[in-house]
Formats: sequence, C-alpha cells, structure tokens
Amino acid sequence: MSKKVLILSGSPRKGGNSDLLCDQFMKGALETGNQVEKIRVSEKKIDYCKACYYCSSHGGECVIKDDMAEIVQKIIDADVIVLASPVYFYSIAAQLKTLIDRTVCRWTEIKNKEFYYIATAAENSKTALECTIQCMRGFADCVTGAKEKGSIYAGGFSDVGDIENSEYIKKSYQMGKNV
Repeated sequence: MSKKVLILSGSPRKGGNSDLLCDQFMKGALETGNQVEKIRVSEKKIDYCKACYYCSSHGGECVIKDDMAEIVQKIIDADVIVLASPVYFYSIAAQLKTLIDRTVCRWTEIKNKEFYYIATAAENSKTALECTIQCMRGFADCVTGAKEKGSIYAGGFSDVGDIENSEYIKKSYQMGKNV
C-alpha cells in the first residue's frame, strides 16, 4: 500500500551529507510506489514561534504568515515523516528546530506517524549523533501514535559530498525502500 512520505531535510547545505541521504531515502521510497515529497527547510520562510498562543484561540491558525501553514498541513497529511539534520553542537540544525517548534499551532492534529531519523556529523562520535537523534525523538514523543521505524547515525563526514561513497548511501536507500 502506497504511503505519503514527507522528508524534512534540515541541512542548510544543498547537497550536504544529510541532504544526500534524504535523496537516497526518497529514491528508495519512490521505487516502491510511495508518494514522496522532500522539503529543504532552509529554502522555506519559517519564522520563530513567538509563544503568543494566538493559535490556541484561533483554531490552529498561526499569527505568523509564512510557509509554515502549508508545511504543517503536509505533516498532518503524511503517513511517514523523515527528519534529517547535520549535528550542530550535539543537536539539530536551527532550521529544523524552528520548524518543529512552529508545529505547536496544530500539534494535536499530528497523529499516527511513522518516523525515520537521519543524522550526519563531521565528528565520528556516537554521543553527538545520539544527542541529535534524541532531539528528533523529542518531537515524535509528542505525537500520539508515533512509531520509530529507523535511524541512521553517520559520523565522520564534514565536507559536502563526503558521504557519497559510504555505506550510509545504501542504508538510506534501503530504509526508503522498506517504507
């Protein structure tokens, strides 16, 4: 059965290592008949949450008028969410964190999602990668019926494209095929 897959690529570098793994995940998921959309978060206009809670008294409508209304609807409509980010000081990139924070306007509508996580780092440190994945899990922990389906911890890749000839390219592709 075909699933709606939404890939949220948090890399600020187009063609960066985590972004390349997103492409491979997408390739695998498309080959098995799924509907797949990849959003490069850094290419969208997403302002920071102001914690004004306008949304709570206005049916989930956010006071900020940017690309987030469309993105949060795509998150709600998706069956599968892929969160991908390079490691930034043992955490996710600010672009992805901002997107996650902005889902607060309709977070209770985000239900029953399969989650996949992709983290890349220059440092080959399981700890740095695990901390980053934990940030992504924090979002999924707030989603009713969330199921973690897979994760990739790819350390030791700093320059754009370093990951291209690694085992992680195949792992990401295979993870996408297994959706």
